[in-house]
Amino acid sequence: MGVRAPARRALLCLAGVSMISAAIAQSAPVPVEIKGEAGHFRLFRGGEPYEVRGAGTQSVDDLDSLARHGANSVRNWAVGDGSVLDRAQELGLTVALCLDIERERHGFDYSDAAAVNEQFNRVRAEVLAHRHHPALLVWIIGNELNHDYRNPAVYDAVNDISKMIHELDPHHPTTTTTAGIDPSLARVIEARAPDLDFLSVQVYGGLVDLPEAWVNVRLEMPLMVTEWGTIGHWEVPRTTWGAPIEPTSTEKAHRFLEGYERVLAPMSGRLIGNYAFLWGQKQERTPTWYGVFTADGRRTEAADALQRVWTGRWPANRAPRLHDLLLDGKRATDDVRLAPGGSYVASVRAADPDRDALTYDWRVMRESDATQSGGDPEDIPEEYRLPNSDVRSAEISWRAPQEPGAYRLYVYVDDDQGGAAHANVPFLVVGT
Repeated sequence: MGVRAPARRALLCLAGVSMISAAIAQSAPVPVEIKGEAGHFRLFRGGEPYEVRGAGTQSVDDLDSLARHGANSVRNWAVGDGSVLDRAQELGLTVALCLDIERERHGFDYSDAAAVNEQFNRVRAEVLAHRHHPALLVWIIGNELNHDYRNPAVYDAVNDISKMIHELDPHHPTTTTTAGIDPSLARVIEARAPDLDFLSVQVYGGLVDLPEAWVNVRLEMPLMVTEWGTIGHWEVPRTTWGAPIEPTSTEKAHRFLEGYERVLAPMSGRLIGNYAFLWGQKQERTPTWYGVFTADGRRTEAADALQRVWTGRWPANRAPRLHDLLLDGKRATDDVRLAPGGSYVASVRAADPDRDALTYDWRVMRESDATQSGGDPEDIPEEYRLPNSDVRSAEISWRAPQEPGAYRLYVYVDDDQGGAAHANVPFLVVGT
């Protein structure tokens, strides 16, 4: 998945390295290495065992809250100007720094030697600029390059970049990330990119199957999970008109906890680290699907769950829990159909672990018509104003849009302590 520019992958613009960055670049790098053998690998940093407790983020501004919640590392999707390294160093975080490699599905031709060489030189300049930074943990060469790819030469390019990095920077391991993993892809990577130090996979609903899948691919190299979290929008049930049914924020928090406790923690030895997705917020099919924060910066139960995973402790004040959301007496799985301009009731059941007073914010947006994949940028759907309704209550009476089409009703539950819960119901306005 990941983050692309401008909404996602270009975490920072490539202009001008700051004076701070230039000063830190002169510092001695902290050596990172992987020790052990298949099934018993471990990451070491500065000669000491290093257990990655991290998440991916698309903004340097999110690093402060990431550190406060107990993480020790961050991954990104593009080098930018390097300020992510500077801020991470200030906060005691390390960085899995991603070199943004072109994707075949975006039109890049890995049979075009001139284009591949130009990309190689661009990446080489980025490596030279940041190889000595003390916050640097590992190099990620491209994100999900196997997504809709046909030309295996992409992994020849990955291998060439990995060899170049090892020549310029002997202190930091190299990897590439894949969307899932299967035996055929494993054989391509094994044959064409043997210079990589470890493989990174990105799984959502498929996380539960990762231990068996990793055994089946028969790769002897170390493994990292560089994206995991809620179930993906391509993995859930849909309405009859094709709208994916999104889990509530409470259901997502449960998936984070179960994914870590039942899969990631027991894979210690096979796994050398993991990064949850996403510390922040983004639009991907909905504005709420993947981020553990809302668009206005309120944290959800998923953020609380990650703090529990990273520190063993819950926050002093926890986000609200959302138990049920009904529209016209129906749930999201009930194929809700409404008449144009019809009057309907929506209600939500929520509770706060700290008994904080709750307020409610209801919104309607058109269903996203995005067809992008792999985390590519999407437009935010049009919002429809709720007329003549008290949108601050747990139950509202409102009128459906007049124009037929697919929509979603969203509710946000706020505890006035920086925490929020959310859920939505897709519905179809049908003409007479």
